[in-house]
Amino acid sequence: MRRLTALELAAIASAAVPGLELTGCALEPDDAADFNSALLVDAESRRWRVRSPRHAEASTRLETELAVLRAFTPGIRAELPFLLPTVAGTVRQGALTTFVYSHLAGKSRTIDAIPAGGARLAKELGATIAAIHDMPVDIVTGADLPSYTANEFRQRKLTELDQAATTGKIPAALLRRWEHALEDVALWRFNASVVHGDLHEDNILLEDTRVTAVIGWTDLHVGDPADDLAWLVAIHDQAFVNDVVAAYREARTDATDPHLMRRAALSAEFALAQWLVKGVAAGDRQMVADAEAMLRTLEADIATHGGRPISTEPVPAPVAGPDAGRTEQPDDDGKVTVTPIDAEPAGNAADTAATAAPDAVTATAEETDTTTLKVIPLED
Repeated sequence: MRRLTALELAAIASAAVPGLELTGCALEPDDAADFNSALLVDAESRRWRVRSPRHAEASTRLETELAVLRAFTPGIRAELPFLLPTVAGTVRQGALTTFVYSHLAGKSRTIDAIPAGGARLAKELGATIAAIHDMPVDIVTGADLPSYTANEFRQRKLTELDQAATTGKIPAALLRRWEHALEDVALWRFNASVVHGDLHEDNILLEDTRVTAVIGWTDLHVGDPADDLAWLVAIHDQAFVNDVVAAYREARTDATDPHLMRRAALSAEFALAQWLVKGVAAGDRQMVADAEAMLRTLEADIATHGGRPISTEPVPAPVAGPDAGRTEQPDDDGKVTVTPIDAEPAGNAADTAATAAPDAVTATAEETDTTTLKVIPLED
């Protein structure tokens, strides 16, 4: 589906919610490859959010979110320290279904603006993420959503890495680095929990230093809690990030996970490979080109600056001499197995890829403030 304008999305929303009289609209940040999204204002100054899928897989994700939101009983919602969306109406266009949500207070902030909230906001964010991860797992299993043990999750990532490698577009140093981390068994000893699955700054609504709501529940599952902290890796204020993680650990009812942020950094980097695979599958040349450029940038950053460690042990360097193009991998008995790889310089411990993550927004956070919306008359 082509990119829709805010006016077109408003017209669709009017069809989804009978009697809705809209007076203003503005495009809203969202996953641009998957959704058209806008924030709307009606004649009574109430606000609404509309999400229109751009392809069948995105439509399925919205249908999944509907099931998720229905699984959040009033009792569960009352226990959470933030609000959840409510679906006000839907409308089907061919094979795709557009959803309209009653608006929630607050607005998203850019990744660079979030640290300005200081220690109070850091504590709010940590407590918010902890509350998600402490949800009962039967919310997920009862809705027939994916559920993985720690080892199953690691195996799934290895499969995704194999898929990414088959594109031939991933720098060899990154493949070595990620494979080494995924084969580091110590790194993957964690207790699986409920995971939002698409948590980032655009899906967290804020008022001053308070988290008011969490949206975008299309990828809920049981898996690695580190995935919900991957977006923090893009924040340059390390003291703020440390405060968020400390508040998260304090609020969690589960045992401390010593390698949480190593896996979060890996998740942030690996998102670029996932973006590439998605672009290849969709036949989107621009998406593929963007992903390749970001992967090259990540490779260069790691080689130059070292970056964040994602494994508990350093990445083995390629073997020189007659076995060039291979790496030495010791097994549990200390024996060395020589494994063929592509002969490229190896990266050190990683810098984060989150700062180079795909730009998946259609408007800035400021553009979604409905107090500044231009009133647009809507045709019948």
